[in-house]
Amino acid sequence: MSGGTGRDGGLLVTLLLMPEAETDPEQRERLTRHLRVELAELDVESIGFAPGDRPPPGAKGADPVTLGAIMVALSAAGGVFPTLIDVVRDWLGRQTGRHRITITIDGDTIELERATREQQRDLVEAFLRRHMRG
Repeated sequence: MSGGTGRDGGLLVTLLLMPEAETDPEQRERLTRHLRVELAELDVESIGFAPGDRPPPGAKGADPVTLGAIMVALSAAGGVFPTLIDVVRDWLGRQTGRHRITITIDGDTIELERATREQQRDLVEAFLRRHMRG
């Protein structure tokens, strides 16, 4: 479930929502769907829930690591990656809970949570420099 390179040489990004501990499964699913809807408004190649993100019918539960995972394929020519990061940061800032989101590309992961704008900016800029194609 790690990100990497998509079919056209673009980026394949995995986002994993980790809600605060008190969040029940229904709330987690609702949060994940709301985040996916906002991300789908971006100019992305494709977006969907990561394989294995939903428990099979009749199952009593699912792997807590994969629930809340969203896969996003970005075009090689897009330049939408910084915008995706901004959407995630904005989404987190509007939530009442202390949720976290990890973003993974090629095994490199950044974890975003509610932090000061300066802390987020510094962390995100370093991550973007590692993954922007010049």
